[in-house]
Amino acid sequence: MLPFNRLLIANRGEIACRVARTARRMGLHTIAVYSDAEAQARHVGACDEAIGIGGRTPAESYLRIDAIIEAARRSGAQAIHPGYGFLSENPAFAERCQAEGLIFVGPPAAAMRAMGSKSAAKTLMGRAGVPLTPGYHGDDQDARHLQEAAERIGFPVLIKASAGGGGRGMRRVDRREDFAAALASCKRESAASFGDDRVLVEKYLLRPRHIEFQVFADSHGHCLHLYERDCSVQRRHQKVLEEAPAPGMTPERRAAMGAAAVAAASAVGYVGAGTVEFIVAPDGEFFFMEMNTRLQVEHPVTEMITGLDLVEWQLRVAAGEPLPLAQHQLTMSGHALEARIYAEDPERGFLPSTGRLQYLASPRPTRHVRIDTGVGAGDEITPYYDSMIAKLIVWDESRDLALARMRAALDEYRLVGVANNVSFLSRLVASPAFAAADLDTALIERQHEFLFPAAAAPPPDTWVAATIATLLRSHDDPRHSPWSAADGWRLGGRAQRALVFRAGEVEKTVDVQYLTDGWEMRLDDQLATVTGTMHDESTLSLTIDSHRSAATVVRVGDSEHVFMNGRRDVLTHADPLTSTAAAAAGPAGLRSPMPGRVIELIATVGTELPKGAPLLVLEAMKIEHTVVAPSAGTLRAFKVAAGEQVNEGAELVDFLPAHSR
Repeated sequence: MLPFNRLLIANRGEIACRVARTARRMGLHTIAVYSDAEAQARHVGACDEAIGIGGRTPAESYLRIDAIIEAARRSGAQAIHPGYGFLSENPAFAERCQAEGLIFVGPPAAAMRAMGSKSAAKTLMGRAGVPLTPGYHGDDQDARHLQEAAERIGFPVLIKASAGGGGRGMRRVDRREDFAAALASCKRESAASFGDDRVLVEKYLLRPRHIEFQVFADSHGHCLHLYERDCSVQRRHQKVLEEAPAPGMTPERRAAMGAAAVAAASAVGYVGAGTVEFIVAPDGEFFFMEMNTRLQVEHPVTEMITGLDLVEWQLRVAAGEPLPLAQHQLTMSGHALEARIYAEDPERGFLPSTGRLQYLASPRPTRHVRIDTGVGAGDEITPYYDSMIAKLIVWDESRDLALARMRAALDEYRLVGVANNVSFLSRLVASPAFAAADLDTALIERQHEFLFPAAAAPPPDTWVAATIATLLRSHDDPRHSPWSAADGWRLGGRAQRALVFRAGEVEKTVDVQYLTDGWEMRLDDQLATVTGTMHDESTLSLTIDSHRSAATVVRVGDSEHVFMNGRRDVLTHADPLTSTAAAAAGPAGLRSPMPGRVIELIATVGTELPKGAPLLVLEAMKIEHTVVAPSAGTLRAFKVAAGEQVNEGAELVDFLPAHSR
């Protein structure tokens, strides 16, 4: 029996829900905390009680140690689980918990401090005999000194936030001319994300893999690893797909890397769950990258192949119990994959997206399929927190079977209301390189042509499905009287209708002739007999010339979001009298591609600039985005100021293209 029965979860979103699930199974009373922006969030309802901590941004809420401690006092909590992110790797928070008599479900503050500075950790790992990547890990943070260090190491180099994680505060630099700007941006993002702008500089290995080992240690001197995860598939140095075990891992290499991981944890007197991350060269040589002193986002793939609950292990170790198993007792079975589903737009450089989840349908959980999420239909993705919507995890007996599971599960996802990466993930798991396990951290760039194909017009069945859904909804609307019904009935004969839709630049007209039990539809001079049934507001069964199929058609405003045959298309109802003019109209000026905060104004007003010249820097969800000149031209004025919060679509600059003069 644990020495505590009231657990406060100092986090939000899917990880708070995940921790609550295990804690409640173990008989613990769970307490959530929530910001003013998340009073109705799913993690609030997942716990037995919840306490508001005020604020909307992380700095005003989940990063406030005093607010979290006060919530623990008010609720009578005896232990705090920090999840990941926020305060999970903050040694001052761990010490404050101890001072208040609270059990911190995480490693000792000393271990956090040892690994919290990447520079100090590299030095420590070198003494422990763990292989290190060539680089500069010193304390001298003068820009000139760092530039000289980069030139000694040799380009390309990687600038990394010393206190960083999650891909933030990290820049690859290929040329010496780009180093100063990359360093300034990296330091700025690091300070905003971690309150510390120190960096280190390392040799950037070409075509490396990112392989990490899950480690666990207890307060009785035992330390082990629970095998590896391959996290090579990344965008902006942030993980997108993870899998366990790592493809191509030999028993000998696993033993060597596992021993190095355990040595790294033991060197700092580690207790609890942690992850030792390695960068692996194409020839198999591996180097210590960093240690994350917390549970990782991708921990479910380890749970799927080992059958263990890592949160339960965390709670038992925090309670002073020894590790439940020894290294030789651990086994793994099958293969697991995790896909991170984000509110972001891959076609626009993975810009984060905000808005309300107007429709959300996910695969049914089974022993093969698991979904960890902190949001549901109707919830809002705000600019204050990470844009991850869910983690989709699958397991099967082999990698090929797990890949098939993942493809099928992604095909079942239906998400409307924010830009998202579901279609991109579907292409990613089907890409030749990923399917063949030809992995490295530049896979997305290497497979760019496959992953970002030219936009193709929707197939004929999609236009027909949108038409059927429109007809059935208008026919079933109880507000219509028999005389205003749109079902085609007329005195003296059947009427015809013409429905016009647009998808991107493509516009099509579907001519409809009503039949007794369906319709005759003409599209692109092709005639078909069609029937259909709406089972609810969005689920459609249809038959086109005796070919039966199904679709999900979600209506939002004037648009129909059609999920059919592995595709997602958006068709907008078009007014044939005005659609051509509307399509020709373009945006009025250079506007913000996302909601965010203006960090820096770069260009000088009145100067002539080449195409691609940086104009200003925006930050959203702790990620920086540089807005550049769309063509050669002159910057006539800024419409915003540094520090200003702007909405998506807000006009940023007055820019005169050279060809307009």
